[in-house]
Amino acid sequence: MQEALVQPCRCPDCSQTTEHPNKELHLCLKLFLSRLDEDHRRWLVALESMKVGHGGDRLLSEVTGMDVETIRHGRRELAAGLDAFPPERMRRSGAGRPPLKKKTRRS
Repeated sequence: MQEALVQPCRCPDCSQTTEHPNKELHLCLKLFLSRLDEDHRRWLVALESMKVGHGGDRLLSEVTGMDVETIRHGRRELAAGLDAFPPERMRRSGAGRPPLKKKTRRS
């Protein structure tokens, strides 16, 4: 496993000196998250947080290092059905660099 690429987990289970079964799961989750872009990371962590239930945002924040508000933002986006993110577009409309204006030389 490529442990050097991911930061260590800060959850209570992984902070113990003894081995814990969740330690390997947390490491795999962080490795997988390192391969996703920002939106997909936010949605996946929000989904995992919903599976945990009460306290899930705080726990996943400790595991992944993401801010709790970012996870909550992802939960709101999922609850809205990802309406602002059409599947045929990588970026939201209006995002990205604005087009350059063509320069004309004066005679």
